Amino acid sequence: MIICNARIFTASEDTDIIECGYIETSGGKITAVGSMDEFSGSTDTSDTIDASGLTIYPAFVDAHCHIGICENGLGFEGEDVNEDTDPSTPHLRSIDAINAADLCFSEAAHAGIGTVVTGAGSANPIDGNFLAMKTYGSTRIDKLIVKDPVSIKFALGENPKRTYNDRDETPVTRMATAAIIREQLYKARRYLEETEEYERTKGTDDETSRPDYDIKCEALLPLLRREIKAHFHCHRQDDIFTAIRIAKEFSIDYVLIHATDGHLIADELHEEHTQCIIGPLLADRCKPELINQSITNAAKLHKKGVEFAICTDHPETPIQYLPVTAGIAVRGGLSKYEAIRAITIVPARICGIDDRVGSIEPGKDADFTAFRGEVFDITEAPEFVVLGGKFID
Repeated sequence: MIICNARIFTASEDTDIIECGYIETSGGKITAVGSMDEFSGSTDTSDTIDASGLTIYPAFVDAHCHIGICENGLGFEGEDVNEDTDPSTPHLRSIDAINAADLCFSEAAHAGIGTVVTGAGSANPIDGNFLAMKTYGSTRIDKLIVKDPVSIKFALGENPKRTYNDRDETPVTRMATAAIIREQLYKARRYLEETEEYERTKGTDDETSRPDYDIKCEALLPLLRREIKAHFHCHRQDDIFTAIRIAKEFSIDYVLIHATDGHLIADELHEEHTQCIIGPLLADRCKPELINQSITNAAKLHKKGVEFAICTDHPETPIQYLPVTAGIAVRGGLSKYEAIRAITIVPARICGIDDRVGSIEPGKDADFTAFRGEVFDITEAPEFVVLGGKFID
């Protein structure tokens, strides 16, 4: 397939925006991108699309949502997002709960959203894993996975307190929430040390015993090895600082999810080189810890040099409105350029999937979407969407 004569927002560090360019795809991958001045092939073929007057963007990436695990239009029967019978559940795998046939995946794909990072939480201090998957191509989730796991989800603040206070169980305070997280991470670190010592001494006179299998500790080993990140649900600034404190204590990579108070402490977040996934921006202040919610959050974080992505937290904001929520950030002072990056390459980079998605570059998945009007406009829909090198109809 060849898309020609398009304005291309590549979101790549090298070419950025091409005012009149082409995209070639083959086998579901992008094979070439460039200016029409450099194009040496023929545009007079049956698989060539003239995109004059259109701007093509990388298919959007929602870096934090609960699509498929919190199903469309269902109550308890389709609600698999929180196993709130145990406050520490790092061993839960979201792949076992996500319904890839959920209608919302189709709505996401038709809105130009090609990849979602979805999973469990945030009722528990430790909720389970998050994974990255495509929104189109199969109803079998195993065929849609981009990366599994992306992260382990942790939750601070009001959600765990509210969940367990209703049952008069631990945790009902922020102290207990943090203590549960620390206890589980400490156990996992000791488990890792004992496992490594067993592997080091195996077959020698000093051979130690392999630790008894612990599924919760096993699930946390990639985190402790810094192969994946901790995603900390946190809104209020004290909870944000608790997340940073715990991450430092255990030398783990982390991302702040929501970071509602981020604009109040942007200098501190910059000093810590913190990454954030903010949102939802189309939502009300439904609980006390959202009192400082502001559509200026993105602009103020960007001004201070804090890297962030924008998410819907679907179903809090329906996932098809991800570009609209980025437009809300523009209304709050963020540039349109940075708003596009906050739903394309930046979330892909934060979630460790930028080798496949997030920008229009040779070698990456052929996922992109074309708009004739303003991408942030709620009245605009894509002219077309291509995912995996195929048009979405």
